[in-house]
Amino acid sequence: MGRLASERVGVVVVGDGPEREALEQRARELGIGERVRFTGTVAHEDVAPYMRGFDAFVLPSRDVPGWREQFGKVLVEAMVCGTPVVGSDAGAIPDVVGDAGLIFPQGDVERLAAMLTELLENSALRQRLSEAGPRRAAERFTDEAAARPLVATWRELTGRP
Repeated sequence: MGRLASERVGVVVVGDGPEREALEQRARELGIGERVRFTGTVAHEDVAPYMRGFDAFVLPSRDVPGWREQFGKVLVEAMVCGTPVVGSDAGAIPDVVGDAGLIFPQGDVERLAAMLTELLENSALRQRLSEAGPRRAAERFTDEAAARPLVATWRELTGRP
């Protein structure tokens, strides 16, 4: 956030947790406290309206000893909302995002800032990702999409159409 040149860029942190106070303090130290908003806990039914209002959704996960990002369901939720997604290359994030978003090397703050700047300045890229997200989510992550390989295997094993 501190590396983005535009003063019109802000961050909304949806949810809550034990690191909130430290993150609020860090935002103040960086001089960006007024551009970072912490929502606290948000009701499940209110999450989609938040996501639809974002210009981008960022999941900057990093691998740590004993933990790697698994599926990243929140990425699919953002894609369904038509929100461009940006994720790190941690765990399964690249597999979830595919060509429907942007991927940066985990921990590479400069690359993340460059990608966000590109999204801010490139309306064609934003539009492409906004359209690709819902399409990818429908093709790969609906109940029907998840069931297709199972049904195909079942048909093969049973010899039934």
